[in-house]
Amino acid sequence: MTQELICAIGDVHGECQRLLDLHAAIFDFHQAFHPDAALKLIHLGDYVDRGPDSCGVIEQLMALERRSGLTTICLKGNHEEMMLGALDGGDGGMWQCSGGSDTMDSYHRRGLDDVPKAHHSWLKGLPVHHVEEDRRLVFVHAGIAPARWPDLDDQIGLWTRSPTFFDTARWTNPALAGWTVIHGHTPTHDFAEEMHGDPPRRINIDTGAVYGGQLTAVLLLPGRNPVFLHA
Repeated sequence: MTQELICAIGDVHGECQRLLDLHAAIFDFHQAFHPDAALKLIHLGDYVDRGPDSCGVIEQLMALERRSGLTTICLKGNHEEMMLGALDGGDGGMWQCSGGSDTMDSYHRRGLDDVPKAHHSWLKGLPVHHVEEDRRLVFVHAGIAPARWPDLDDQIGLWTRSPTFFDTARWTNPALAGWTVIHGHTPTHDFAEEMHGDPPRRINIDTGAVYGGQLTAVLLLPGRNPVFLHA
């Protein structure tokens, strides 16, 4: 059976050029080291807000989903959730204060008065979780509630910063044995990826790209140590 190279990408926040650069590095790594493996990209959310080109990031991700020979999965982050709330008629104040004004500026620079319907529909269709049952991998924007696994809650998946999630020594639920959660949402203090547990049970790849850090991807193959790429 052909192995699958799974690559997860952390919080982008409008950093369109860096996302292009990181995708290029991933494709180069794939061709150089594992050309016979199928490639799956999993983006962990927070594509919009704060950075220079949120519109371009969404365009880039939508184009990747149409690309043949590649599986692309895009998960929802809390910033997409806030953006959708504003677009769907809710109170947009929280979104505007969290970088929404930067997102709208990225559309205005392209001569657009509002978010196109295609982008709105794409955002509404984003899932919160992706589970690779055979590899015991969970991909989510913010995290999970360890005690409730395998039950998954969307609001926890979008927003959690629970100490119980961050400290894997407190994962006492036997159903979580052997599982690894790959997430973003909470920028690491030193702008470097974080692995918690040995072997890693939690991998945080939000390395503060929009705060002067780097955009990070983790590449996963069965039986191999995780490989990290940055842009």
